[in-house]
Amino acid sequence: MGKEMTQNKQQRLSDKLLPEIEAFKQECKTLQLATLDSEHVPNASYAPFALADDGFYILVSELARHGVNLKAMPLVSAMMLEDEAKAKSIFARRRLTFDTQVELIERDTAGFHKGIAALSERFGEMIDGLAGLKDFNLFKLTPNKGLYVKGFGQAFNLTGDELLTLEWKQDGHHGK
Repeated sequence: MGKEMTQNKQQRLSDKLLPEIEAFKQECKTLQLATLDSEHVPNASYAPFALADDGFYILVSELARHGVNLKAMPLVSAMMLEDEAKAKSIFARRRLTFDTQVELIERDTAGFHKGIAALSERFGEMIDGLAGLKDFNLFKLTPNKGLYVKGFGQAFNLTGDELLTLEWKQDGHHGK
């Protein structure tokens, strides 16, 4: 009986939070990026993104520090963060973070056209102009785990296929 109650509670939690998380993804237009260079020096930055069925697509200049880092280190932490002006508390802004695998998408491939189309649909014709510049590279960030923080005491791990399994982290959201 206890296992069934836990599964029911877990299902109610998923039914409530997964649509909320999906809406938050659509609301956010940029990813905050934590990248590392080849000597493991960190850099905080951001990039506009489009979400497709296989990951997040970003278009970044290789003249930018994070553009160089994305090529050097294939692991990036990415975060969507609630606007300060909309937050109920500045200390508990909603956020969605992912550990991602980075892939440089070569030009003139199906993946490149897919990523550029997703970005163009979201941000308009400016993307086509940037994609034509040789110093801009398309990257796909594939999340392998995530964390959704809704507020104080409300942190949820996202795991499993397509990150659709939720686990309430009642012991805090730091560490592993």
